[in-house]
Amino acid sequence: MEDLIKKILNDQIKDSLVTVDGGESKYTVQVVSDIFKDKTIIDRHKIIYAALDSYIKSGEIHALTIKSLTIDESNKV
Repeated sequence: MEDLIKKILNDQIKDSLVTVDGGESKYTVQVVSDIFKDKTIIDRHKIIYAALDSYIKSGEIHALTIKSLTIDESNKV
């Protein structure tokens, strides 16, 4: 499932760097992309939730921890 989540997010969010960790329907994702520039945390999370919506609704993803950063923000971490 980790590979599938990564593929979906990479396909939906162009020019992104995605890492996924977890299992048993509980996952942590980190997405780095400039698509997040000038967006609030809530708007950033909505983009990620929308991409994974069918898997969340089916229960395949039960818990999702999200870290969403622009490229500049990720370089400061």
